[in-house]
Amino acid sequence: MDMTENGGSNPATHFGKQMRKERLAHGWGLREFAQLTGLNAGHLSRIENGKRPPTENVATACDAAFPERRGWFTEYYEELRGWSEVPAAFRNWAELEIKAASLHVWMPGIVHGLLQTEDYSRALIATVPRTSPEAAAARLASRTERQRRVLTRDNPPSAWFIVDELSLYRCVGSPEIMAAQVRRLCEVAAMQTVTLQVLPAVAHCSNASEFILADGAAYAEHVAGGYVFTDEETVSGLAVRFDSLRGECCKVSESAALLERMCELWGTGVSPLTRMATAETA
Repeated sequence: MDMTENGGSNPATHFGKQMRKERLAHGWGLREFAQLTGLNAGHLSRIENGKRPPTENVATACDAAFPERRGWFTEYYEELRGWSEVPAAFRNWAELEIKAASLHVWMPGIVHGLLQTEDYSRALIATVPRTSPEAAAARLASRTERQRRVLTRDNPPSAWFIVDELSLYRCVGSPEIMAAQVRRLCEVAAMQTVTLQVLPAVAHCSNASEFILADGAAYAEHVAGGYVFTDEETVSGLAVRFDSLRGECCKVSESAALLERMCELWGTGVSPLTRMATAETA
């Protein structure tokens, strides 16, 4: 996939720009650089243009070719791997997110990463095929660190979360994990800097995609990738969608009451959906 499509910024672009900058500073052409590193010139060109993500071999080769950068390329590559539970473009978004004065967050189907408990995150990560224990641990640590940088930092942003009601019924891990997760939502909703509303199970044009708004920028994600947007037209269009979502939501007080009820239901150790099905057939 061409990672420069749709106007999205991504860390592969930054990695490639840094590689090209150092190569030119040394006066090397692509072929000369390829011979020096033992890598394919065409592949190096695609990385420099942000059309392919960097690999560990490329990062290692760059650090060997540019020792004055003191291991920057491998360090940056490892950072990207730490954020591998989300698309590569998110690494750029994180820099915007931690500086934002306000956030507007929507996630369909599951609880958003900023609101997840550690057990909920772990259970969700475990569903990703071919995920090694090491990768799962790195993803979990990155997700936890993200919460710390955003929600519990000094002077946290004013955050507005819209929680999909369906995520309150979808069992991730176990009833015990879900009960703790819903309690966590109640705790976050009580924060002075947070507004949290639940969107009922209604049709909406935003049901297919997560998106976040932050101080004139936006991040939108789907199952195979995500992009950071800073152009006014896209950001304002997503802001309109968020306002539309809010219009369909339960009131803040109603949302809080719903969370309390769901916490009680999951606390019984039985899925609310199972209880409903049993009641209907009784």
